[in-house]
Amino acid sequence: MLGAIIGDIVGSRFEFDDHKSKEFELFSPECDFTDDSVMTLAVAKALADYDEITDYEEFKNHLVKVMHKVGGRYMGCGYGGRFYMWLKYACIEPYNSYGNGSAMRVSPVAWFASSLEECEKLARATAEVTHNHPEGIKGAVSVAGAIYLARTGHTMDEIKEYVSKFYTIDFTLDEIREEYEFEVSCQKSVPQAFEAFFESTSFEDTIRNAISIGGDSDTIAAIAGSIAQAYYGIDEEIKETALSYLDEYLLGIAEEFEAFMEKNKAEFRYSEPGDYFSEEIRKKYHLGEYAEDDGYLTDCGGIQPIDLFEE
Repeated sequence: MLGAIIGDIVGSRFEFDDHKSKEFELFSPECDFTDDSVMTLAVAKALADYDEITDYEEFKNHLVKVMHKVGGRYMGCGYGGRFYMWLKYACIEPYNSYGNGSAMRVSPVAWFASSLEECEKLARATAEVTHNHPEGIKGAVSVAGAIYLARTGHTMDEIKEYVSKFYTIDFTLDEIREEYEFEVSCQKSVPQAFEAFFESTSFEDTIRNAISIGGDSDTIAAIAGSIAQAYYGIDEEIKETALSYLDEYLLGIAEEFEAFMEKNKAEFRYSEPGDYFSEEIRKKYHLGEYAEDDGYLTDCGGIQPIDLFEE
């Protein structure tokens, strides 16, 4: 989870000012937390209210309440247009988005879950409250699954194999860096975040990779950073510097979740290579067969479906 927050804060000053290089000061006075951190912490706060989640519909209802409570305190932190309206009008229905907001906030579920299957189900649930388009769900599930595999000792090759069930990543960062532009859809930003991690040599290198292609820098770095934390760990100095950008309320949530996870550590099953795809993944994603669309939001504050997909 902290990897997502660090990526968000480091990338915040580059979101609308591309820096197509890995050479830059990691932190500066222009850095700040954005909606990526706020919603990641909202998911963490909701999870910390449970020892175990068995009723996913009840959890989704609770998550919506927490997202409104936490998110409503930071209406100027950079939400996408439709998510802003979802918060402003206290909406409770999803709006069929495939924006990368589902993937940027999902990381806490990978630390809460005690199995890959549980991780995938929780990831789907956190996406469905707003981003119920199949691509929005896919973005969240794939990122959470990769984090879970990383934190349970799987190799880079095993994580790549898992991700390949969701996305075909047939490019390198060098190949796309010059032409890559701002994208907020899962399908055009989540693979780039995965590649930033796949080409990395450390947590910090992952963040620098993510920033170096430009685009939605804070979100790409948040997604990549969330995976890198689980795989490499985080240098204490980087962690402390990043947390200093959070206000007292958000820092309290972060510390509460960390304490919750320390108290509730479970024994995790390590899957053998080739045996870590859950039944849900086989059914929903392995052959590219997605669930039925859950529909558009039609009666919440006058919001109507639009063609532009935002966080």
